[in-house]
Amino acid sequence: MEAHKRNSRALLGLILIVVGLVMIAGNMHWIPFEIRNWLFSWQTIVLTIGVILLVSKENKGPGLVMIMIGGFFMAIEMVDNAYYLHRLFWPSMIILVGLMFIIRGNRKPFSSHNVITDEDSVDDMAIFGGGDKLITSKNFKGGKITAVFGGSTIDFTQAQLANGINVIDTVFIFGGVKLIVPRDWDIQLEVTAIFGGFSDKRAGDPHIIQDPSKKLLIKGIAIFGGGELTYL
Repeated sequence: MEAHKRNSRALLGLILIVVGLVMIAGNMHWIPFEIRNWLFSWQTIVLTIGVILLVSKENKGPGLVMIMIGGFFMAIEMVDNAYYLHRLFWPSMIILVGLMFIIRGNRKPFSSHNVITDEDSVDDMAIFGGGDKLITSKNFKGGKITAVFGGSTIDFTQAQLANGINVIDTVFIFGGVKLIVPRDWDIQLEVTAIFGGFSDKRAGDPHIIQDPSKKLLIKGIAIFGGGELTYL
């Protein structure tokens, strides 16, 4: 595991060095305009971020999603008659959602309304819908949250974190989630946003003491969607 992490960091460093050298060459006009215009397009940026996520994260889903989106729109730019490719976008998105069902292995395709659960992990998927969920686990360890053209509200105010770093993997595509958390939780956000975002609306309270032995890491990707982290 440690060797894998070292190799991932080395590969990530190499990618960043190459990106930096290409940017220097572009600024110095050593690269022809046509190639420079292609290299610094938003499609290439999305592809590059996807590759970085793919090699640096254990969860490969966000990286693969970004590579697919960047590659799709890059193909549109490269093809002379792109009219038919544009018409393939939404069918491709539906296929992507189907792949997410398979990859994430979720047995419940739609969120249920007003669910109360004491399970130690959350596995919530909202597709063209959503609901409310109350987590009461006293040893919460993370899980998965997916929202595609839908969203959920998940309340953790009656839950307690397990020891160590607990991870929630998220994927938001034209959808999102609202997470209501206890005031003493130590939470770190690592959500990559493309035309979306994940906002932290918690107000800092100097009187609240967080337990350094317990942390919640929320990571993933938000494409034309996102989430909100808040208190009651």
